[in-house]
Amino acid sequence: MSFQTIASESEAPNKLTLSDNGVLRRTEYHQPSAWGDYFLSNLSNILEEDSVLKKLEELKEAARSMFVAAEKHSDKLCLIDSIQCLGLSYHFEDEINEILDQIQNSAHVDEEDEEDLYIIALKFRLLRQQGFPVSCEIFNKFTTESGDFKESITKDEKGLLSLYEASHLRMKGESIMDEALEFTTTQLEAMAMDSTSPFSQEAKYALKWPIYKTLSRFMTRHYISLYHNNPTKNDNNILLTFAKLDYNSLQKLYQRELGELSRWWNDSKLKEKLPFARDRVVESYIWALGIYYEPKYSSARTLLAKIIALITLIDDMYDCYGTLEELQLFTNTIGRWDMNCIEELPNYMKVLYEAILKIYEGTIQDMCMDNNIPYAFDYAKEGIIRQCKLYMVEAKWFNEDYVPTIEEYMKVSATSIGLYAVASIAFLSIGNIVSEEIFQWVQGNPMLHKASEVASRLVNDIVSHKFGQERCHVTCSIECYMEQYGVSKEVAIAELKKQVDEARKEIIEDYIKRGKFPRVIHDDGPNFARVTDFYYKERDGFTFANTETKHLIALILTDPMPI
Repeated sequence: MSFQTIASESEAPNKLTLSDNGVLRRTEYHQPSAWGDYFLSNLSNILEEDSVLKKLEELKEAARSMFVAAEKHSDKLCLIDSIQCLGLSYHFEDEINEILDQIQNSAHVDEEDEEDLYIIALKFRLLRQQGFPVSCEIFNKFTTESGDFKESITKDEKGLLSLYEASHLRMKGESIMDEALEFTTTQLEAMAMDSTSPFSQEAKYALKWPIYKTLSRFMTRHYISLYHNNPTKNDNNILLTFAKLDYNSLQKLYQRELGELSRWWNDSKLKEKLPFARDRVVESYIWALGIYYEPKYSSARTLLAKIIALITLIDDMYDCYGTLEELQLFTNTIGRWDMNCIEELPNYMKVLYEAILKIYEGTIQDMCMDNNIPYAFDYAKEGIIRQCKLYMVEAKWFNEDYVPTIEEYMKVSATSIGLYAVASIAFLSIGNIVSEEIFQWVQGNPMLHKASEVASRLVNDIVSHKFGQERCHVTCSIECYMEQYGVSKEVAIAELKKQVDEARKEIIEDYIKRGKFPRVIHDDGPNFARVTDFYYKERDGFTFANTETKHLIALILTDPMPI
């Protein structure tokens, strides 16, 4: 199910226990929060000093002047790439869009750039990232008549890195981009092992964390360090200083938001009243931060984190603790959306039901009215009701020991990953730029969201499969595929990885076709998939957050960049 699901080898398996009212329940041990009250106890010095704010404004204007100074297309592309990788693009959205639009519509190509693999691949990536259509045929000049990439480009390590990053923005039917990814991956693997290569460390990082698939703030942290330590990158002290100060300034904002979030979490007493569930409020915040990192979305981010934390509790209740009869009662009750129905529920469900209605009927409804989008509340409410109904189907599968077909499984469990419930909250909280047409669009599960759900679900399942088998969890896509086609686990995983690749191609394709809605609306699906990739890179880092996950989150939230 969503935002979750698997136990680590070091965790106790789930077991049957007798509750206070004599009900036999499945329970399991979850690691306690990796953060405790850290963000409540470290609030004394997180306001930004006026001198720093003044310096940030000065550096921002100095950086803005670089757009004017850059004359050649290649200089402009390199500047945009640096600004995006260093996490500064939100300051210059208009400038970046204007330049990329000009480059997209210009027939002019600087003569010295025509054969420059680095620049051509960079242009391709930046345009597609921004949603501009650009043909993959621009890479034909680097291939032989048989379609293979020329041996000569293997000596261009900088160009190979650029082509590798560009190849992650491939669409269906683009065989040259499929070949580019395979070819450059092989080259980067060799580069990463070559200690004499100036790009060895960069190649090693890119193989694990390609730019397009990586959580924005995590990527920013890496590239600031890369620019600081690499003389070939650190040729613009203004941008580097700006990036460091900006990173630390946003980090303080995030810490203030987490202080507010932690206070809400503690005041709710949910972790004490629902001890069977995961306490993952900081990890939920990272999920929200991955969708919207910009400072102007502070309120949206905090609200979204609260909803994701609640969905995690709901998930654990359906996944393990509740009996089938109780879960059906809860599903029916939340569908009626009436606080007067609360007395019908068991005590532990009353706590969760009350918390859900309190935040929806309070904060969320108020935000809808403040943003003059009252209709948005019904979509948000539908999102959480739909989430519970999907969990109910999965709970029935488990209780009936039913293994669905892979198609039946994905129809339910790809959706239960939670993107619709998250998007309905995200959209209503970003202000009055949204319309009812946007909510109708997301309600219809467009390809951009459907593909993001498929990629997220399968990435989750592939990483989580081993430990899910050891526990009493609903079957996952791997078991469904094995059962339906009579193949081994290895064959099933290989096939599902292909489906992940296909889903990511569909994300790119639909993103480029996005039409008239603001770009921020279309970013939530791909960003959701990026957070999934962050948490489920090698293991379930959301559930088992005391491992590498804590270190990665600390880089984003608590460890400032040295100036």
